[in-house]
Amino acid sequence: MSKDLQIFEGKTFQELTKDIYDNSNNKKKQLDLLIQEVHGFITSIDDAVILTPILKEIYEVSVKNDEHLVKLASVLQRIITRATSSESEDGLGLTEKEKEELMLTLKETANELQLESDKVNKLSSNVSEYKET
Repeated sequence: MSKDLQIFEGKTFQELTKDIYDNSNNKKKQLDLLIQEVHGFITSIDDAVILTPILKEIYEVSVKNDEHLVKLASVLQRIITRATSSESEDGLGLTEKEKEELMLTLKETANELQLESDKVNKLSSNVSEYKET
């Protein structure tokens, strides 16, 4: 598989995988900082009961987002491998069944990402409301 093959304008597969790695590390640092910041707001057991599930949900959403990015990279790697293979029957070298499976995976991943995005937005508003009180 060519590491220099562009998957979209200005982005190679190698750059995408580096971005995934960097984003994962940045999210870890951001979560650590968030936990440290929120720790200062916890002054009673009631605060902990309210904030702990929110932090847990944010962490789980982060993990799921990383999983979705890895799935996307896996699909792209498969497409690139097939496209650069000499056995290509068409532009992607995929059978109809493989194309259907990839499209289904992409649709499921897109739907899951949308649900996770909605959860993050809701959690953000909950944290904002809690800070205001």
